[in-house]
Amino acid sequence: MSILDMTAVELAAAIKSKEVTVKEAVLAVLDRIEEKESTYHCYVTIDREGALKQAQEVQQKIDDGILTGPLAGVPVAIKDNMCTEGLLTTCSSRILGNFVPTFSSEAVLNLEKAGAVILGKTNMDEFAMGSTTETSAFGETRNPWNPDHVPGGSSGGSAAAVAAGECFYALGSDTGGSIRQPASFCGVVGLKPTYGTVSRYGLIAYGSSLDQIGPLCKDVTDCAAIMEVIASHDPKDSTSVKRDDTDFTSALVDDVKGMRIGIPRDYFGEGLDPEVKDAVLKAAEILKEKGAVVEEFDLSLVEYAIPTYYTIAAAEASSNLERFDGIKYGYRTQDYNGLHNMYKKSRSEGFGPEVKRRIMLGSFVLSSGYYDAYYLKALRVKALIKKAFDEAFAKYDVILGPVAPTTAPKLGDSLSDPIKMYLGDIYTISVNLAGLPGISLPCGIDSKGLPIGLQLIGDCFKEKKLIQTAYAYEKARGTFGRKEGN
Repeated sequence: MSILDMTAVELAAAIKSKEVTVKEAVLAVLDRIEEKESTYHCYVTIDREGALKQAQEVQQKIDDGILTGPLAGVPVAIKDNMCTEGLLTTCSSRILGNFVPTFSSEAVLNLEKAGAVILGKTNMDEFAMGSTTETSAFGETRNPWNPDHVPGGSSGGSAAAVAAGECFYALGSDTGGSIRQPASFCGVVGLKPTYGTVSRYGLIAYGSSLDQIGPLCKDVTDCAAIMEVIASHDPKDSTSVKRDDTDFTSALVDDVKGMRIGIPRDYFGEGLDPEVKDAVLKAAEILKEKGAVVEEFDLSLVEYAIPTYYTIAAAEASSNLERFDGIKYGYRTQDYNGLHNMYKKSRSEGFGPEVKRRIMLGSFVLSSGYYDAYYLKALRVKALIKKAFDEAFAKYDVILGPVAPTTAPKLGDSLSDPIKMYLGDIYTISVNLAGLPGISLPCGIDSKGLPIGLQLIGDCFKEKKLIQTAYAYEKARGTFGRKEGN
């Protein structure tokens, strides 16, 4: 087995047993980046010098017995909306094109403490606003399964980097499906944890009540190991939750006997591609054969999820993005007349069209006269959606469905129609509105040769049930990987 064929956990074991050095692993992946990056464009910033220096330091700590964890020495990529001390962090936006943070996000610090080697920062939709990684100010990322197709978004660079072998695993962020949807489109595993499980300190916010950091990786075992490292209570994040059940690898058990799995009828109606539907239902049948109790049920309010999400997310974005004014850091226009003109021109030139669209929508729903009609109403519907999930989880351990209505669209297809792009999130956004955990893993390939993703949703703090169900399905499904030659 070549180094690049290994999962993160397999590579760490090989490094620990001295079959591979950390430097060899880093050089192998850097060579892969050099070979494929011009085609896929997964990264905004590649820190070759920093990664090799870090590899030397981590190797010494492994040799000295200081680092013994299951990810020590493994190269990782970080989505470019997580602050990294001394390393450019742009959110794939012109307005942060020169921003070098003086601190690192808590999730990144946790990885570094565990011996991870940071390769660089991955491309994304600008400020995580998009579903295709085409709104990036630095050009789109392409899907390693077929470069004519999008990798999904907004964590498309992270998902594509894992699929292309340009890293062993990556961190992404999920506001409305931005880990799970690109994981589905790129044929990798992606987990959005329960809100508050992973610190948001150092994550440049899009929607503060919705954002959550999570892993994108090759298999469920890697997913569990990464979650054990990044999940932590952080006093610097007021939404961080103290948990004592973060031993996620203990859930890697191939057993779903008696597990109650619900399939929402609402997720299998009009708009769902027949090939996606067949693959997801086939996955449900496999779990049924392994002893799970699988049945259909009605999950209400699905049709209200899209307007609710985009009202709340845009409102929070308009508030969060106020800080980018050309004064303290980031881009400032060269030619201006007075302070207010500088604000206006800096923001007009620095933000892309999708970000401007959401800022304007958010400002509108928060404005006097419309606050009650839109924003408050959206908050009420959000509470109703959470209640509907609570009722479902009184009956079921896990909810099973598709990640997206289709496989990865062609580049340019959905960007030309924002409403079509927004509707692509219909199966993922409710999870964020309710603060629930959700995992995406591959369950098939369509007639175009593109991967199909299966989504499993759990109740709050029930990631272990998700991991157990996903692991059992993965064992039954067998190996799944990208075909070479792209």
